[in-house]
Amino acid sequence: MTIKIINKSKNTLPAYSTEYSAGMDLRANLDKIVIIEPLERELIPTGLFIELPQGYEAQIRPRSGLAIKNGITLLNAPGTIDADYRGEIKVILINLSNTNFEVKNGERICQMVIAKHEKVDWQQVTILEESGRGEGGFGHTGK
Repeated sequence: MTIKIINKSKNTLPAYSTEYSAGMDLRANLDKIVIIEPLERELIPTGLFIELPQGYEAQIRPRSGLAIKNGITLLNAPGTIDADYRGEIKVILINLSNTNFEVKNGERICQMVIAKHEKVDWQQVTILEESGRGEGGFGHTGK
């Protein structure tokens, strides 16, 4: 699949780290270091603009290494970039650790997964088919 991209950063284009990676790393596009204090959040620009085909979204997800090593994650994970959005991709990072975290230009801050999605047409009914689970919700399968 080919996707149009504008890169206004000095960083490389998003890339897969391994042959079977689902996500591509996105990098911070910063003029100066951004310090995120504990429990603080910052909107970090990437300098990237994309044009997705209709029927696709870009999912923005945390990087596991940043999460386990530094307590850095995304507030709206996964974030969704819709096919009709043409603005800059920006990422809301939050520091869940008890120490400051420095975000430097070019740092890998998240992953982006391109995913196909479906549109639905609702069919309003008065009864749903029975299932084995029924109305069992949060924690219902725990013994």
